[in-house]
Amino acid sequence: MLETALAARVSPETLRKIESGRVATPAFPTIAAIADVLGLSLDAVWAEITRPERGVEPAGPVQNAGERLAS
Repeated sequence: MLETALAARVSPETLRKIESGRVATPAFPTIAAIADVLGLSLDAVWAEITRPERGVEPAGPVQNAGERLAS
């Protein structure tokens, strides 16, 4: 973890807080830097955080981006 934090130019404590959920909304540049160090695309990070949890049904109908723009 120390190497990842230092390579991303964030403090190890900040990375620990993000990992444990104590920082609910980390700054975009911080997430981008960590993703870069880990070799993850921001698309992959976004897909992971927006993925529904297993066994949890969506609250309502989900529109794709094209449908949202058309309405």
